[in-house]
Amino acid sequence: MDVNEAPLVIQGGMGVAVSSWGLAREVSRTGNLGVVSGTALDAVLARALQDGDPGGHRRRALAHFPDQDMVGRALERYYRPEGREGRPYRPNPTLTITPSTPAVELSVLGNFVEVWLAKEGHDGPIGINFLEKIQMGTPTAVLGAMIAGVDHVLMGAGIPREIPRLLRDFEAGRPGGVTIDVVGATRRHVSTVDPVAVMGAHLPRLRRPQFYAIVSLHSLATYLYRDPEIRPDGFVVEGPPAGGHSAPPRGRMTLDERGEPVYGARDEADLGAIAKIGLPFWLAGAHGTPEGVAAALEAGAAGIQAGTIFALSEDSGLDPGIRRGMLEALARDELVVRNDPRASPTGFPFKIANVPDTMSEEETYEARPRLCDLSYLRSPYERPDGSVGYRCASEPVDAYLKKGGAIEDTVGRMCLCNGLMANIGIGQERKDGYAEQPAVTLGQDLGGAARLLAAHPQGWTAAEAVDWLCSGVDPAQRISTRDHSSVR
Repeated sequence: MDVNEAPLVIQGGMGVAVSSWGLAREVSRTGNLGVVSGTALDAVLARALQDGDPGGHRRRALAHFPDQDMVGRALERYYRPEGREGRPYRPNPTLTITPSTPAVELSVLGNFVEVWLAKEGHDGPIGINFLEKIQMGTPTAVLGAMIAGVDHVLMGAGIPREIPRLLRDFEAGRPGGVTIDVVGATRRHVSTVDPVAVMGAHLPRLRRPQFYAIVSLHSLATYLYRDPEIRPDGFVVEGPPAGGHSAPPRGRMTLDERGEPVYGARDEADLGAIAKIGLPFWLAGAHGTPEGVAAALEAGAAGIQAGTIFALSEDSGLDPGIRRGMLEALARDELVVRNDPRASPTGFPFKIANVPDTMSEEETYEARPRLCDLSYLRSPYERPDGSVGYRCASEPVDAYLKKGGAIEDTVGRMCLCNGLMANIGIGQERKDGYAEQPAVTLGQDLGGAARLLAAHPQGWTAAEAVDWLCSGVDPAQRISTRDHSSVR
């Protein structure tokens, strides 16, 4: 598939490495867009190396990185041929507005590795999905992905207006950065990365990937389109049932009898208005069926983005035991996904699958010692003296309050960072014997997954999921992004 051809199916960028390089590669091989999750790939690399690099995949990718001195520093710090032998994972440096050199290098390497492996052995396009809420990690992550030749960047969970310029700056070899949302800021805070300073003479020529903004409303799509400086190449229009973080309802938050946010007509995107913009768009959230694909095309979309049926596929990065347990619950019609308005420290609603022995159970959640050590979702705040501090609503309550946080912000918050790591089998095992438990996210529409399970009782591959989604579509219905070039 040509990078300029609009795919019919975009595979969602889920969790921490649930949308793994292996899943993305298999989807791309079908002629559609495979996407890796760009969240916490520095920690994923560090922990995989400490586990002995099973299969040797990460070291194979690292052997192709342009700066082997940087690779050597990472291997010396994290690679353990014999594995951890029961020891906790060594912590990796946390990202800040002005990250340390080791933090920058590990982030660049982690994103390079995931994209390089996803692209290995085929010529299909690969995308990477980032969260606007993890702003401090974005510049270094984008740089690493671009060094690996990523074809598409997708971003949601906020307003990604600065990403098009960041991609252009890096393509030109210029420093690039993003404005950081700092609570109580009296001045602008920017996290900037200079590709030349990071890579020196090893910096290859970078190519700008296409950028798709993930939006929930037509008004945001229109806002991003109007200014060429912030205009994306397309949109993913995500509805409330989609997995992971979702936009809160417009207006005052109202909860139903199950404690979930209530969405109404104001929260539905006007697809006609989005179609009039003239850029390609894809529909996400409860569109992961052949009928959903057909309806999307009828609405003027290029196709759909689907996550849940890929998260539950055999190629997913989910821990196999967790995945099998969810499929068994799905077969019994007992798998439930709730939209928790409190779980995420970002303040965005977050989908939690009710799975035994995970953070979805109150007793499991209450048994966890409250701490924040990975820190991807923490928020920077400006102190009275103008310096910047960092706090997370999921950290110990006393520590959060001492940093100026409000007590009500801490109620019901989960440590999603550690939970999402446990989902893929690399949860921290602490010196006191506590092992981090999973926090599984899926979309709330399980109809497509249930139908696939009925057809494939032993499970399905990513390729089988794509074949099923595309089964009712004439290939001639596909469009090309070249058809929209006149409106850019």
